[in-house]
Amino acid sequence: MIIGAAPLTSDKVFKEFDPRDHYVICADGGYDTAVKFGIRPDLVIGDFDSAVKRPPETIRTLKLPVQKDETDTMSAAMVGFKLGFTSFVLIGCLGGDRFDHSIANINVLLYIANRGGSGVLCTEDTKVFVLRGGRIVLTELKGATVSVFPFDGTSCNLTYSGLEYPLYQKNLTAGATLMGVSNRIVEDTAEIKVNIGCALIVLYTPGEKKA
Repeated sequence: MIIGAAPLTSDKVFKEFDPRDHYVICADGGYDTAVKFGIRPDLVIGDFDSAVKRPPETIRTLKLPVQKDETDTMSAAMVGFKLGFTSFVLIGCLGGDRFDHSIANINVLLYIANRGGSGVLCTEDTKVFVLRGGRIVLTELKGATVSVFPFDGTSCNLTYSGLEYPLYQKNLTAGATLMGVSNRIVEDTAEIKVNIGCALIVLYTPGEKKA
């Protein structure tokens, strides 16, 4: 689990993804979020340009230079791979007052996918995935909204089932009129399969729905 600096208004996402079940890395200001919700990280990493609190000496800390090529969140993902992890949950990495940081963190998902790992960006009601080939299965989410976009390329070939607007081996192309925005899950089990290319998948689950 990587906790970033984007603010959270509640601990709802931590009830779905329990930090006690994960190796927790706080990226810079994500340590403030951990303190707020009583989470003890296994590692804190960053240049500490956005953190209000500094971790005590009892918590393992990796200090990064302010001038560097990677963001703190990307550095956290890189360290995670070095530690042998391939599955990542990114919390506090989407939203906030810096849209560019959200885009950067979506590219962290691409970094994870390109190395054979899996990752998800989570907020209270939104989950973002980057899928290079393969499939994602969504269960017990009838009524939720799914949007799919080509990513890391101009097009991707997709097959949907269990959605209001199904597709079968259909190309989605950036800038075209056929867009994958605001599809709706209509079955108890829905599947999105990326046959060719890379896709950005956004799942919106208002209310109490879970992925």
